[in-house]
Amino acid sequence: MQTILRLVKMARRWWGPLILATLGVLGTALLGLVTPEVVRRFTAVISTPGELTVEKIAIYTAALVVAYLLRALCRYTSLSQAHVAAWNFVGEMTLAVYDKLQKLSPRYYKDKQTGQLLSRVINDTRALEVLIAHSLPDFFTNVLVLLFVTLVIFIINPLLAALSLIPVPIVLLISTQFSKRVVPLFNINAKVLGELSGDVQEHLSCVREIQAFGRESYEYERMQKACKHYSFVNIRANYANAVFQPSVEFFTSLGSAFVLGFGGMFILGQRLRVADLVGFFMYLSLFYQPLTVLARLVEDVQSALASARRVFEVLDTEPDIKDTAEQKELLAAEQFRGKIEFDDVSFSYVPGEPVLENISFTAEPGEMVAIVGATGVGKTTITALLERFFDPDSGTIRLDGRDIKTIPIKTLRNAIAMVMQDTTLWSGTIAENIAYGAEEGRTVTREEVEEAARAACAYDFIAAMPDGFDTVVGERGLRLSGGQKQRICIARALLRRSPVLILDEATSAVDTETEQKIKVAMENIMGKRTMIVIAHRLSTVRSADKIIVLSGGRIVECGKHEELLKKGGEYARLCEAGL
Repeated sequence: MQTILRLVKMARRWWGPLILATLGVLGTALLGLVTPEVVRRFTAVISTPGELTVEKIAIYTAALVVAYLLRALCRYTSLSQAHVAAWNFVGEMTLAVYDKLQKLSPRYYKDKQTGQLLSRVINDTRALEVLIAHSLPDFFTNVLVLLFVTLVIFIINPLLAALSLIPVPIVLLISTQFSKRVVPLFNINAKVLGELSGDVQEHLSCVREIQAFGRESYEYERMQKACKHYSFVNIRANYANAVFQPSVEFFTSLGSAFVLGFGGMFILGQRLRVADLVGFFMYLSLFYQPLTVLARLVEDVQSALASARRVFEVLDTEPDIKDTAEQKELLAAEQFRGKIEFDDVSFSYVPGEPVLENISFTAEPGEMVAIVGATGVGKTTITALLERFFDPDSGTIRLDGRDIKTIPIKTLRNAIAMVMQDTTLWSGTIAENIAYGAEEGRTVTREEVEEAARAACAYDFIAAMPDGFDTVVGERGLRLSGGQKQRICIARALLRRSPVLILDEATSAVDTETEQKIKVAMENIMGKRTMIVIAHRLSTVRSADKIIVLSGGRIVECGKHEELLKKGGEYARLCEAGL
C-alpha cells in the first residue's frame, strides 16, 4: 500500500482524469446492479397469471437498453480517462528516471549495464500503466460491486446470502498466501528482464567485435541460456498463478452450489419465490465474478509493484556529487579567467587503492599544461576531478581561487570544454554534433559551426561529403573514421566559449598529417584559453608551457620540454621510447 500511495501522490497532476475515471467506475458498478433487478421483477411478472402485457414487456426492455447504454458510457469514461492519466504519468515517470540518471555521477555506473538501466527507464515505467489504467480501476470497480451486491442479496434473503459468503474467508486466505509467495517471484522476473536487456544491449553494441572474432556461436549460446532463464522465472511465477486462480474459481463455485441446494429447498417449503431465486442467482454471479477478478489482479498488481520498486530504487538514489542550497545562489553567471590549482589532491576509486597521491600544480590563465605518463597512472582521473565527476579524497581543487566544491556544478562545467578520450557523437548531422557544444540557450549560426570545424582541421573532409555539414553521421558516428570523429569532437569543444579546454588524447586517432594540423590549431588557441592536454604522443605537447609527468599516481617531474630532456629522468625516458 505504501508503494501504491506513493504512486498516487506522484500522479497528483492527473487526479482530474483519475477522478472522472473513478466516477465512471462507480456508475458502471451501480448500473451493473440494474440488470438482475429488472430480470427479477420481470420474472415475477411472468410468474403471476394475467400480469404480463405488451406495455410491461416494452417498459422492461427499454429499462435494460437504457441501463446498458448508460453503463457503456460510464465504462468509456472510466477507460479513456484512466488511460489519459496513466500514459501521461508513465511519460512523467520515464522522464523523472532519465533525469535522475543524468544527475548521478560515474561512480553509480561502474557496476551497471546500460541495458539494465534502459529497462528501468522504459520497461519498468511502462508497467505502471497497467497499475494506473487497469488494476486500480478494476480493483475499485469490483470492491464496489461486492459491497453493493452483498447489500442486495441480504435484502432478498439473509440466510441464502450468509450461505453464499461461506467461500469468502477461504478465498481471502488463499489470496494472502499467494501474495506472499508470488511477490519475490515477480521481483525476480523484473530483475532478470533487466539483466536480459543489458545483455542484448551489450551484444548489439559489440556486434562488430563479435563478428570480427567469429564468436557468433559462443554469444548465441550465452544468449540462449539467458533467454531460457528468463522463460523459467516467468513460467515459475505463472505456475503459482495457475494453481491460485482455479482454486479461487472452485471455492466461489461452491457458493453457487450451496445457494442452488438450499434455495430449491426453500422454494419447496414456499419460503422463497422463484423470481427471487432467479434474481439471487444473477446477483450471485455478480458477487463471485469480482472475487475471481480480484484474484487475477493480485498477479497484475504484484508485477507492476515489482517494476515500481525498481523505478523507486533509481529515484531514491542520492547523487554523491551535488549542489548545496548555498551553491545554487552563487556565481549564476560568473565569468572565469581559467586559473586552475590542484593543492595536495589524493583520490582512489576503491578505498585503499590510491590512483592519485598528493597532486599539486597550477595552470595560469591562458597556459597550456600537458599531463603525460604511462597508461593507468591517473592522467584522465585528474580531468575527471576538475570536471567534478568525482570529489577528491583529500586536498583542494580551485578555479580562479575558489574551491570547485563551492561552485554550482552547472556553472563549473560551463567553464570547461572537453574532448574526451572516447569520442561520442549523436546520430544527427555533423552540424548538429558540432553545435551541441554551445552553452545552453545560445543560438549557434552555421558560420560559427564552420569556423570551429576549420579550427579543428575538420572543414575540408566535411565539405567534401555529399551533404557537407548536413551529413548524417549514424549512431555513435559509425559512418565516420576514428580521426574524423575526433576532429568533430574537437570542433564541438572549440565552439564552446569556455575559459578552460581539456584535450584528453585528442590526437590519438589521427594520422601524422592531421596531427600536425591539430598542433597548429592548438598553438592558435594558446594564450586564449587555459588548456589541459593529456597525451600519449609527446610530439603534440612539446610547445606546452608546462609538462607534468605522472608515475605511480604521483608527479615525478614538472617543467618545459627542453628542461625535462636535460634532466634525463622519466620524461626523457618516454621520449627515447618514441612516444
